[in-house]
Amino acid sequence: MTKSNILRKLRKFHKWPGIVITLFVILFCVSGIFMNHRDWISGIDVKRSLLPDDYSYQNWNKGAVKSVCQLNKDSALVYGNIGIWLSTDHFKTFQDWNAGFPKGTDNRKISKILRTLDGRLFAGTYFGLYQYSVQQHQWQKIQLPVSEERITDLILKQNELLVQTRSFLLKSSDGKSFQPITLPAPDRYNGKASLFKTLWLLHSGELWGFVGKLLVDLFGLAILVISLTGLMHFIFPKWLKRRREKQKSNTSLITLRNTNLHWHNKLGWIFIPFLIFVTITGMFLRPPLLIAIASSTVSPIPGTVLSSPNPWYDQLRRVIYDEQQHLFLFSTNDGLYVINENFEGPMLRPQSQPPVSVMGCNVLEKTSESNYLVGSFNGLFLWNPQTGQIIDYLSGSPYEAPVVMGPPVSKDMIDGWFTDSTGDEFYFDYNQGVLPIRNSVQFGEMSAEIIRKSPISLWNLSLEVHTGRIFEPLLGMFYILYVPLAGICILIVLISGFFIWWIGYRKSKPKSKSAQISS
Repeated sequence: MTKSNILRKLRKFHKWPGIVITLFVILFCVSGIFMNHRDWISGIDVKRSLLPDDYSYQNWNKGAVKSVCQLNKDSALVYGNIGIWLSTDHFKTFQDWNAGFPKGTDNRKISKILRTLDGRLFAGTYFGLYQYSVQQHQWQKIQLPVSEERITDLILKQNELLVQTRSFLLKSSDGKSFQPITLPAPDRYNGKASLFKTLWLLHSGELWGFVGKLLVDLFGLAILVISLTGLMHFIFPKWLKRRREKQKSNTSLITLRNTNLHWHNKLGWIFIPFLIFVTITGMFLRPPLLIAIASSTVSPIPGTVLSSPNPWYDQLRRVIYDEQQHLFLFSTNDGLYVINENFEGPMLRPQSQPPVSVMGCNVLEKTSESNYLVGSFNGLFLWNPQTGQIIDYLSGSPYEAPVVMGPPVSKDMIDGWFTDSTGDEFYFDYNQGVLPIRNSVQFGEMSAEIIRKSPISLWNLSLEVHTGRIFEPLLGMFYILYVPLAGICILIVLISGFFIWWIGYRKSKPKSKSAQISS
């Protein structure tokens, strides 16, 4: 096969998939850069009315509510991704209680509200801890002695307030000054990290902190420019032909065309190793390739955030203190662990474990002397760690582990749970919204004001675009294949483009002006 035949075939593999994938590459690049800087864009929201109907709130779904903090018999604070709303008539009407939080939906996403024994209110958010000021009628931020302030849980241990982030547990006796608690490593800890987490941080660049994220942003900008210059190179020949019909020559247009191709080729061969790397790591973060690495672990890369001396870096999700047994129960990315109240000895992982989705534990409550309620996107379960018994809380049937691993979610995608002042139980399903448990009492409806004041954050919209979930209304469940198929297409374009440059341009001499015009 001659060199010209090889180039002709390569150009077909490069041209047509490149044209098809250009729009999606632009979406990947822009959304990825936004996702890398959540704190920078936390004040920017998008109206849900501009998005497909699936993104509209109905019956408190889509993570609108995580739980309810009961203040007295009739008054309660409803909180979650919609912020905080006060109801004084048993959930019939609601008042906005978000004063004091910075602008933007992301800044008032509440993971937990805690009322202390003396009546003080604390709220844990994605960006820090807040206390409600009765005098000023607004929430005020409390500074914590750790750099990572994404709060995952708040609990009380006697008179102490305990605040848990994704990496640390802190305690305070006055609610003002906090001291980190050193959590011992789990039993048989080998220092290895999840392969999924490693690829996730490699893909975003966060593995090397802020500098790493900026470097990946640079890769994103590079592939964005490569895509746009490639699209222009496809358009230029037809445009030049039309222009030549009107005028004999136009050297400025020809120069522009050649400059465009020059930068397309140059950026391509400079960045291609990094772009292939970012593409492949991204493909493994979504099914079906995700399934292949879900349970794998690797040694952390030295000098990165995963080589932290903290064995619980980015692992902590929920925590509860058992006053009767004098122990703590932690829900982590690696399952449930227990330790005594003095944090002595290693964290122990009970042999019996209720199913918890890879998206994390959303409900962890003690219901009796030896039973815990554990909820996630895998369902809601009553768990007895002493006997190992696990009961499906919604059906009342014993849990049976599936023989073959299925989807990472179940039909009951538990986002929250609570018991009202009369003892009636409710749970919040991500898709269906609020539903009663073994009672006929109905929860109040979302008001028009709540819906209007609860847009989607730009970061969450970027996540929906980046993962392809934004296309679910069009593609149905096939949207799951969006990332791997797009990744394969991008790899074809990158690799074929590199060989076109290597064979056809790398050592070629500059063409004469007449040859360039005719090409």
